Amino acid sequence: MSNFRLGNRLKVARAEKNLSQENLAVLAGVTRQTISSIETGQYNPSALLALTLARRLEKPVEDLFFLEETP
Repeated sequence: MSNFRLGNRLKVARAEKNLSQENLAVLAGVTRQTISSIETGQYNPSALLALTLARRLEKPVEDLFFLEETP
């Protein structure tokens, strides 16, 4: 059976909008630490938070988050 983990392109999308982690956190209603933890893969956002981030960054959620197969 394959295992998956949630990958993300949040840092790249945030940089394209010239937003700091703090700026994005305020827009999404979370802490800067939450944004940092998502970007480093230490924390998987809820569906609601993933969709909120996508809307704030004006991207489809699939552009920000994807499944990575792990060995």
